[in-house]
Amino acid sequence: MEVLSDILKSLRVGGSVYFCSHVEPPWTKEFINKETACFHLVRRGACWVKVGDMVEQLFAGDLIFLGPGIDHILTSAPTDVKMPISADPTLLLCGDCSFINDELSPISEMFEQVTIVREDEVIKHPWLKSTFDQLSSEFMSQDIGSEIIVNKLTEVVLVELIRINFGRHQQHSFLHALRDKRIKQSLEFIHTSPEKPWTIDSLASSVGMSRAAFAKKFTTLVGQTVFTYLSNLRIQKAKDMIITTTQFIDDIALAVGYESERAFNKTFSKYEGITPKQFRKKNKDI
Repeated sequence: MEVLSDILKSLRVGGSVYFCSHVEPPWTKEFINKETACFHLVRRGACWVKVGDMVEQLFAGDLIFLGPGIDHILTSAPTDVKMPISADPTLLLCGDCSFINDELSPISEMFEQVTIVREDEVIKHPWLKSTFDQLSSEFMSQDIGSEIIVNKLTEVVLVELIRINFGRHQQHSFLHALRDKRIKQSLEFIHTSPEKPWTIDSLASSVGMSRAAFAKKFTTLVGQTVFTYLSNLRIQKAKDMIITTTQFIDDIALAVGYESERAFNKTFSKYEGITPKQFRKKNKDI
């Protein structure tokens, strides 16, 4: 199993477009108290974005992603920047997006609250640019089924944004773990069969390392001990199964490596603060 793909798959992604239109200068749009993350793509023209003390100019082809609760302003010309106001209209594509950035994930700290992807980086992914073109076209057409297509295309864009973000964190220890042949192999074993009774000894033996050397290298590169990583992964997979399937809780417990529902309930409650049944009830409408 490709470890990074499995991790990305566990991040349930959703998105939709709510605005795609020309705006004539002078103009200002405020985004305050948004509960979801959002993105803005400048299709044509230019604008400024203000996030706290940060002020950046965005040009055609530039994309900005902002996490939940990040207040910001898009404007044709901020008053505190001495730049002439362009007479040309700006075409914006704006959307909401959501993904479960699970704190149990080893990549949770890699998600930045504000990410700007410039046009020269976007064009390195030709199909991404064509996806934006289709996304805009579908939203503007309002044809039958357009809403479904727009939402699905937005999900694709978000996954690609996450991948681009990975590329910017080449020095992150977890990415080094995926480049290390033996640690990567151990991660593949864990992700492929999380239900197996893995121990440091069994994993070390499987990749041809001593127990001590393996445990030290795994913790250094992954950023978590073997036991912590395995427990986190099992709970992540259990949460996904609880939300997306109708399987009994005891069957889910066995599927992710717990011999009894009681042991599973105890561990799950430790991580989530509620029981698996309470978690299912809470997320039944998701």
